[in-house]
Amino acid sequence: METATKTAITIEATVNAPIEKVWKYWTEAEHVKNWNTASPDWHCPKAENDLRVGGNFSFTMAAKDGSFSFDFGGVYDEVKTNQKIAYTLGDGRKVDTIFTDNGNETKIVSTFEAENQNPVEMQKNGWQAILNNFKKYTEES
Repeated sequence: METATKTAITIEATVNAPIEKVWKYWTEAEHVKNWNTASPDWHCPKAENDLRVGGNFSFTMAAKDGSFSFDFGGVYDEVKTNQKIAYTLGDGRKVDTIFTDNGNETKIVSTFEAENQNPVEMQKNGWQAILNNFKKYTEES
């Protein structure tokens, strides 16, 4: 019997904002809709977030021209306010995000299990682009 080894991908950013603001913008659906895109030709028209262990989240990611959309969602496994969020995606992959409070800046490190359909580098770049968009949105708001 063959056991598949899952590839872990880590992305990170330091946001020039205090942890309370970072947490709020990361977790509140109205904010998620403003930053949850990897490129300017996409948007997040719908976001639902029940931030608690066992709670579900669902973010619709869509091309602005209407050509494609998908729902990105899962179930929360661990929630520690201002510290950590861990969840399992709908396809069973795990994601852990750690928030480190450094006064007026916050370091975010996310590690996720890669899927098997797209190259690892492409996945890393896409997730990093979304994180960079979060950083930009949070720092400018």
